[in-house]
Amino acid sequence: MLAPKQNLPADQRRMLKLYNALSEEDRRTLEAFAEFLAARDIPPVEEPLQQPKLIERPKEESVVAAIKRLSAAYYMLDKSLLFNDTSTLMTAHIIQGRAASDVIDELESLFQAQYKEYLSERRDDSK
Repeated sequence: MLAPKQNLPADQRRMLKLYNALSEEDRRTLEAFAEFLAARDIPPVEEPLQQPKLIERPKEESVVAAIKRLSAAYYMLDKSLLFNDTSTLMTAHIIQGRAASDVIDELESLFQAQYKEYLSERRDDSK
């Protein structure tokens, strides 16, 4: 069973739905077939590392504009992984009155950290 709020691509959700509909015996057969496919000597296709398209930060920028700018710059990142922290920062700005410049600084750090994680995962996958 999946952990709550775990986001999976549509193809993986479909596979999980099909898997859950199978009998125990059919699940074992599917797992054996998947292991067979995974064991084949086909080299994995390496996805090239994407570089951010950094956009200069304007002197005056709203938090919403900053989120749009950073999302465009770090287009390769899974936005669902950034959603919770981005929403928390936006709320701190709107509800709690936190300064836009401080929130934007933290948003930039958040996107940079997520990009470092992206690079780390891709490098680990290629080993």
